[in-house]
Amino acid sequence: MRCQVCGSDMQSVITDFPFKVRENSIVIIKDLPVMQCGNCHEYLIEDPVMERVDAILEKTDATVELEIIRYAA
Repeated sequence: MRCQVCGSDMQSVITDFPFKVRENSIVIIKDLPVMQCGNCHEYLIEDPVMERVDAILEKTDATVELEIIRYAA
């Protein structure tokens, strides 16, 4: 797969990734599989992974300012 920003190759990597889910709430998902450009570090979350992320984020506690959740495929 090629990066849509710079055209370099995208690599499959595992990383920790923050999502702002509400005005004062951030969820960090650890060990998230993404495609990342080796040149410009642009990232892409593939559709099946994003569907799982959406399900995880729907279940988060609305009262917590920061929550850390491990992605489990």
